[in-house]
Order: sequence, then C-alpha cells, then structure tokens
Amino acid sequence: MGRKRKSVTIYDVAKAAGVSVSTVSRVLNDKVDVASETQERVLAVIEQLEYTSNLAARSMRSRKKNLIGLVVPDIGSPYSIEVMKGINRAIAESPFDLLVYTTGDVKKSGAASHEQYYVSLLNNSITDGAIVVASAASGFISDAPIVSVDPHGDPIEDEPTYPFVQGTNYQGAVEAMAYLLDLGHTRIGFITGRPEIGSGQRRLKGYKHALVNAGIEIDDELIVEGDFTTESGYRCGLSLLELENPPTAIFAANDQSALGVFRAAEELDIRIPEDCSVVGFDNISEAEYLGLTTIDQFLEEMGYIAVQMLTKLIDGGQLDEPIYKMPTKLVERRSCNGLPVPA
Repeated sequence: MGRKRKSVTIYDVAKAAGVSVSTVSRVLNDKVDVASETQERVLAVIEQLEYTSNLAARSMRSRKKNLIGLVVPDIGSPYSIEVMKGINRAIAESPFDLLVYTTGDVKKSGAASHEQYYVSLLNNSITDGAIVVASAASGFISDAPIVSVDPHGDPIEDEPTYPFVQGTNYQGAVEAMAYLLDLGHTRIGFITGRPEIGSGQRRLKGYKHALVNAGIEIDDELIVEGDFTTESGYRCGLSLLELENPPTAIFAANDQSALGVFRAAEELDIRIPEDCSVVGFDNISEAEYLGLTTIDQFLEEMGYIAVQMLTKLIDGGQLDEPIYKMPTKLVERRSCNGLPVPA
C-alpha cells in the first residue's frame, strides 16, 4: 500500500508559488490588488497541487467551512463592482473566505435557473451560506442561509422568501424629481430600466408620483425604455433630445444610462447643464468623475451589510428584520442647472 498523500495547505501553495500566505489568500478571495502575473502563478500552483479539491475535502469533514458563496450577474459591471467592494471589506474583517460565481446577464434566458444551480452547488458543497446580487429568482431551495442584495421582482407581489438588502428606490426617485422641480424644470424626461427589474419599476413610480404631486400631467412621450446600459442611455438620450419640444432635464434610472445621455448630448451639441440637466441613480465611481448629480443608494454599504446579515445567520443568530432598507441620498454635482432662460 502506498503512502497516504499529505494534505495540501495554503502554506504549501505560498511556498511553491514563491509568495506570501496573504497573497494566496487574496487570490482566492478575488482581490483586485494582486498583479496578474502573480495571480496566474498562484492559480497554476493551486491547480497543480489540487488545493481547491483539498479545501472541499476539508470542508466536508468540518461542520463549519468558513466559506461564503457569492453569486453575481456580471463581475465587471460598475454596479457589481461597488457592491463587491463592501462584500470584500466585510469578508476581510471576518473569518470567512469568499467563493464567487457569475451567472451572466439577467436579460438572457435561464439566468434565474443559473442562480438556482449555483446556490444549490455552493450551499450543498463547501460553503456555509451565499449572497446573491440582483437575483432574478424569487426563491431558492437551500439548507444554508441566503441573503440577497437588491433582488428583482415586485416588492409586494414577488417578495423573496429570504432576507435581503435593498435601496429605497421609490423614495430616491421622488427626491431626484423634487430636486429638478425645485430648479424650475417641469418638462422632465425619464429613461427607464428593464421592465422586469423591480428597482427600475419603483424608480419609474417615483418619477410619476412626483409629477402628479406637483400638478404636472404625465407625458408618455417623455418616458423612454432603457435597459440600464450606457448604450441604451445614449439611444434614449438621442430620442428625448431630438424631440420637437425636448425636455429641459432628464432623469435616468441609473448612472450608466445617464452616461449615455452625456454622449448623446455631446453628439447633438447640447450643453449639460446649460441646455439640459441630467440626474442619475446609484452613484458609481464614474459619476463623480463626470460631475453627475445622482442618487446615492450606498451600494458598497449594501454589500457590507449583506455579509453581516449572512454571517449572523450562519452563526445561528436571528435578524432583527429580514429586510434592510438602505436610505438613499441626493448627491449634487455640476450636471444640473435651473430652468434655462429663453434667448
């Protein structure tokens, strides 16, 4: 009989790769501050030594694995990046490591089933629980705890059966509109998000409520359907700005759409904010660089709180409330002016 193979540890991986243990840990946690060459070397050693398989074997022998799963649609989107900043910060302060899966664009068929598959895979193999970002599914079958960040669906008719963190989308939209109305704008365009996404629906409801509350009739010509992408913001921006009677302000359902409006305005030689004011939603990093007035829903904090909620459940605790509503806040920058005075 041959000798029993020695268990591979993180120290073995670090030694073989010629890096520190902390560097291996950062690679495993998908941290962004590791050089690509170093990351590739560490991953090659992990594969060579079968460290991941060893990790799974150890977890099966342990009641608590100290590993959290993360299921996210697109790891490269500005929205996901902001949420993951908070998740990474919370993970760094905890005894847990992070395992990430991406499901792809929720717009594509099967996104919800992909989420179901990954959550089942994670929570029935080596993780203690999972965080699902912008989940398309309304419920998951799992023995381990799940917390979602900003789940899709109607908040009343299709409320998830698991805890979640979500921004106050409706109130944020009302606040954005109040700001534009106070500046004197009454003809305000709105670029929606995808109709199947609940956060976009609630922002549209806030837009309409603010107009009705101000005694302004809703003009369907000023509401154009986007899909939360910069490209759709550009397309919708052109549609609004090329109207015979264009809006003096545009409220986009998210910052990426608002960035597209900037591109459309530049192409049409329309000045922002002198000729048209623009407001976004999310407060992604690009918004600050562009000087975009926006609604901050504190995406990083949402990710951070989701981890805190999940770890409390993993440790056997009870949440005070299963739903955490993150208050929004208007961030004023230079993309808005008072109503233009006719020449």
